Amino acid sequence: MSGPQVRADDEGAAVPREGAPLERMGFLTIGSFDPADPAAGHRDTLAVIELGEQLGFDSAWLRHRHLQHGISSPVAVLAAASQRTSRIHLGTAVTPLGWENPLRLAEDLATVDLLSGGRLEPGVSVGPPMRFEEVREALYPGTADLEDFGYGRVLRLLRLLRGEPASTFSGTEGVETWSEQVQPHAAGLVRRVWYGAGSTRSARWAGENGLNLLTSSVVKAPGEGPWDFGEIQAEQVRAFRAVHPAGAAARVSQGLVVVPTDSATAAQRERYAAYAAARTPRTREPQGPARLLFAPDLVGPSEEVAAALHAHPGYREVREVVFALPFGFAREDYEQILTDTATRLGPALGWQPHGPR
Repeated sequence: MSGPQVRADDEGAAVPREGAPLERMGFLTIGSFDPADPAAGHRDTLAVIELGEQLGFDSAWLRHRHLQHGISSPVAVLAAASQRTSRIHLGTAVTPLGWENPLRLAEDLATVDLLSGGRLEPGVSVGPPMRFEEVREALYPGTADLEDFGYGRVLRLLRLLRGEPASTFSGTEGVETWSEQVQPHAAGLVRRVWYGAGSTRSARWAGENGLNLLTSSVVKAPGEGPWDFGEIQAEQVRAFRAVHPAGAAARVSQGLVVVPTDSATAAQRERYAAYAAARTPRTREPQGPARLLFAPDLVGPSEEVAAALHAHPGYREVREVVFALPFGFAREDYEQILTDTATRLGPALGWQPHGPR
């Protein structure tokens, strides 16, 4: 594929031109499962990732769902996926670091990256764990008030992935040899770390620290309305690139809920439409104390979805996407959505699949 067309913005920075071909396309799932048979749901998720590779997707991403009926350990599932695939990149979108010890996570990420042949794309975020007051004694008994849930937790992880010292001791003691670095070390992994940002402040911080940027279907609404989700998201992307060392070349991925219906049955189209309609009210104004604004789900024939994306200010700022699969649907629904995305929507966006279809 030829490189993306670019134009200059008002400050001279190069950004994608409207209608430029999409460079990379991935998908995201939470891996829902029936609590009465959780193994089946995990196997279905692995099968969906395998299908994604067969269809030529560039990446497959898992979202953490702690204490819910969705995958709680994406890194473990991606380790399994790494042995069932050979090309598709495997990501987390995102790992909330408030649930993690950065040193232990660095070990796990490096291990999976090596098993995958350098295909891991770890996405992270910060902040206290969701429903922290209810889980704090189980997660951090006696130390919850001492934990740093801010950006420093990301910086700790990055230092460890780079190979900076994790210990003051290295050498041989008895029959054991110790390293001062996290082992195994996966060279290049730190350059594939993404930050999931919902605010301009977080996007700018990610840029200042040289991370890749994951944007999603949620942003923090600034000031007074009216609010335009796409314009807010586009401004966050521009703020990120303005301070990133790579400038306009800095990687940004957009993640909206996108459901093409070209080959869907009448029953599937009805379910998808009802799903989107139930979620539409939250797109009209900011929700809750955090003032979260949600993007409308895009459901319909690929030509209509592609037109909506080309008109979306946030989409026009990116060269790669990770489309989110809707929650709580059956494996056959995901197979239909992914097949239509790869064979109809992707080409309508100028994307070319990789590998066999």
